Amino acid sequence: MALLDLRDSALAWDVVQETSEALLRHYAQHPVAELVPLFYSILRNRIRDQQRRFRLEKFLGPWRDQAEGMESDLEGAVDPSAGPEARASGQELGAHIEWALAQLPVRQREAFLLREWEQLSVEETALAMACSPGSVKVHHFRALRKLRSLLADRFEEGL
Repeated sequence: MALLDLRDSALAWDVVQETSEALLRHYAQHPVAELVPLFYSILRNRIRDQQRRFRLEKFLGPWRDQAEGMESDLEGAVDPSAGPEARASGQELGAHIEWALAQLPVRQREAFLLREWEQLSVEETALAMACSPGSVKVHHFRALRKLRSLLADRFEEGL
């Protein structure tokens, strides 16, 4: 989630680490079941803070291109023991998925990542996103529909 929103893997890992530290520092006494949704709620807020800093830097001074040196964590998911053709195909698929996720509105992307990648329940996702379970279901459904459409179009074009 942090990588897709911030587009810089080092910064994304820093934000995730800061989030973990804040969670332990401020919420260590909370029940374990509440920690995962709290983590994502804090993470979402820290990502937004970082995005505000980017906008401020852009407004106040020369903007550095955040895309420079950006790494894709999806490429790391490819099986290194596979042959070169399989690795290239897996990296290409990862790039397509990353591209499609970047096309989603923020709330849909959050719902999708929390439900599908992080395997949170609807209730946990609702707590993390600070919305109702019904809203999570709507955002998740729309994200799935949009991703299917984007990826089907992308593969039909042969990209």
